[in-house]
Amino acid sequence: MRSLTAPRRPAPARRDPAPSKLGYRYQRLMLTPGFRVFVRVGVPILLVAIILTSWFSHEENREMLSARIADAKQSFQTRPQFMVQSMEITGAEAALETQVSALLPVDFPVSSFDLDLEGMRRTVEALDAVGSASVRVGQGGALEVAIAPRVPVALWRDAGTLRLIDADGVQSGVIGSRADRLDLPLIAGDGAEQKIAEALALYAGAGPLRERVRGLVRMGERRWDIVLDRDQRILLPDEEAVAALDRIIALNEAQDMLERDVAVVDMRNAQRPTLRMSEEASLAMRRGNEITINNGANN
Repeated sequence: MRSLTAPRRPAPARRDPAPSKLGYRYQRLMLTPGFRVFVRVGVPILLVAIILTSWFSHEENREMLSARIADAKQSFQTRPQFMVQSMEITGAEAALETQVSALLPVDFPVSSFDLDLEGMRRTVEALDAVGSASVRVGQGGALEVAIAPRVPVALWRDAGTLRLIDADGVQSGVIGSRADRLDLPLIAGDGAEQKIAEALALYAGAGPLRERVRGLVRMGERRWDIVLDRDQRILLPDEEAVAALDRIIALNEAQDMLERDVAVVDMRNAQRPTLRMSEEASLAMRRGNEITINNGANN
């Protein structure tokens, strides 16, 4: 009797554990640090950039974004803590304060972000009477303008105009009459304002003659004349003028030289000081000499 047996099933094929070529190459790439960074960081960034580029390519999207940014900026800048309500000016007299207020026309309230503080400072400092200024927004919501005015130390007669000048020779204002500032020395002549330090040194060195000094005149842009009352004039040298003035003061104290009919004391040559009599004194002296001569002839 023939036996019946079930057919044998073929053995399953053994699975090759080695990766495919594509998988192998991918695994090799993932072992590269630069490629891993690109996959984890670069690819998302590239996708975001593509999306944003596509979104910004539409003009209505750009306009909408600009409007929202402008609204946010306006909303932030107009917060109460950033609003300036008034202006305060310190360190200036009433006339200068009015002038500064006119130069800084600000409609309050205004946002501090809309104020050009540096430009305002330069505008204020451009005024003749202002030496320096600072402009800032104070904590109380006020625009604070602090002014350091120029301090005039002399009057400069410039072609009939009386100008106030400070120690640097910079004009700080104009007055209409000498009587308005009798406390300041008067200087005149070309280049006088550029040698204000010399003029002040001479005025300070005048000592007992200071009350008689009417002004200092710059001659030829190189030396000074001191003009006294009674139409007397002291001609000083271009060098060591203060020392020459000290000699004149000493001579005057010893001999009352300037109390006599002297019109000019010429100290331009320190080795040979010269006195020039007034015209009346010269005429009187000549008449006296003529009388003496005639009396001598008669005798």
